[in-house]
Amino acid sequence: MKSPITVRTVVVGALQALLLLSLAAAGWLIYRQLPGGSSGDGYGRGATMLQIVLRQPTDSAVSGLNVSINLYPVDIVAVKHEFFSEPRAGKRLEDFLKERMKGRSPINTQLDKQGHGAVSLSPGSWFLFAKLEGDEQLEWRLPVKVTGDKQIVELTSQNAYTRSKSF
Repeated sequence: MKSPITVRTVVVGALQALLLLSLAAAGWLIYRQLPGGSSGDGYGRGATMLQIVLRQPTDSAVSGLNVSINLYPVDIVAVKHEFFSEPRAGKRLEDFLKERMKGRSPINTQLDKQGHGAVSLSPGSWFLFAKLEGDEQLEWRLPVKVTGDKQIVELTSQNAYTRSKSF
């Protein structure tokens, strides 16, 4: 003798199916956020080639370019301000910065003698920090929204964060 299907049996079956679907969806969302390549530096599938070009002012007398470019997945100035604004017993700034970067790594590169450089980045929001030494010191702190296959960022005296004379 078979027992009739009750409402309770149908509800339990629907909830089991819903649980399996939600687990599969959560796994898919986590999988989509994984880095594309073997390292977390942004190299691999879906990466954007970011070209960085320094446009020197005509009145600038810079003999040789020695410009170091640092790209961070977070605004390190804001992170430093947050870290030093509240006491954090037993926590170092480096550890706090790693927490805020959520497993992503900073990217460092150098411009060549002509003022050109390129780096491969994962899409998203990045913050570019650069400093040009010389008679006049220029510093850049630029937010960069990385999208597409190829992108160009120009560093000029107009988009510099600070501009100061050396004596």
